[in-house]
Amino acid sequence: MLRYFYEEIPELHVISAGSLLEFVLQKVASFPVGRVEFLYLYPLNFQEYLQANQKNDLLKYLLQTPVKNVAHKLLLKAFHRYAIIGGMPEVVKTDIEAHSLSDLPIVYESIWATYKNDIEKYTQNDTARRTINHIMGSAHLFLDKRVVFQGFGNSNYKSREVGEAFRILDDAKIIRLIYPSTGTKVPIIPDLKKSPRLQFLDTGLINYSLGIQGEMLALDDLSTTYRGAVIPHLFTQELISTERISSHKPNFWVRDKKQSDAEVDLIYPYKKIVIPIEIKSGTTGSLRSLHQFIDASEHPFAIRVYGGEFKLEKTNTPAGKPYLLLNLPYYLGTRIEEYAAWLVDQSL
Repeated sequence: MLRYFYEEIPELHVISAGSLLEFVLQKVASFPVGRVEFLYLYPLNFQEYLQANQKNDLLKYLLQTPVKNVAHKLLLKAFHRYAIIGGMPEVVKTDIEAHSLSDLPIVYESIWATYKNDIEKYTQNDTARRTINHIMGSAHLFLDKRVVFQGFGNSNYKSREVGEAFRILDDAKIIRLIYPSTGTKVPIIPDLKKSPRLQFLDTGLINYSLGIQGEMLALDDLSTTYRGAVIPHLFTQELISTERISSHKPNFWVRDKKQSDAEVDLIYPYKKIVIPIEIKSGTTGSLRSLHQFIDASEHPFAIRVYGGEFKLEKTNTPAGKPYLLLNLPYYLGTRIEEYAAWLVDQSL
């Protein structure tokens, strides 16, 4: 039908939408190639959250490159609230109207229950259904860990069963598998033999499931929340939200060496280089894995995401290689392309 709309009434714009549209399309025998444009919709990112809250002055500051430090505290305060509640539109709408966490649980429960009921429709058998239910009920507890499929979540499920369930959830964009790469050059090639990290649809849903939203309200710095896992998760969610025309997933980096635990939170391809991104507070001397990446890389650029102000540092790895470290506040995740360009334009 889409094909004939395109050919016979080209002035008519037809939009097909659905949270699990990928599964419906798998059953389509013939697809109108070249006549359909795919666009991907995600929870609100921080930029969209500011628009929804009509914080236009803050939005102007956010869109300036580089950001002015005079706006840092205000942007960080707004981001703090966003980091707690997440970006699901109904949650944001309810929070704007009531501005109370006590009004949000019923919305979170409704969203998660709907996804659970929907995804079950696309399972092939009872084992797959039970495995998915187990994962959706326990996966949030592994926010700070890389996962192994065999016996996931203290279960008796086999690696094949858990892997298939995760692939269904990944296709549905509910829980995605983020794989590491061992390379330092483009193209980034994920190593599917290594343990992945889990990336959930929305950080607010995870915070609610973990029961940590009240605790987060009392914190000035969210970098330590749930063993330091919440901010890296949210920053990754922000990166994913910028991918409107593809369902590309970011990757992290691990050193390709036995007995090595070196791991960089994210790697970002910009033109012909791969920029390492470490998400943490602390001094530049604590960036051990980042330094190992820089030493192995052919360029001198790195990004540290943290709760402090925007600044650029000229520094050296412990091995003596000079490099430029861009210290980027948490709230600039959606602006990563602009800041990668800005960084590469700087010189040592």
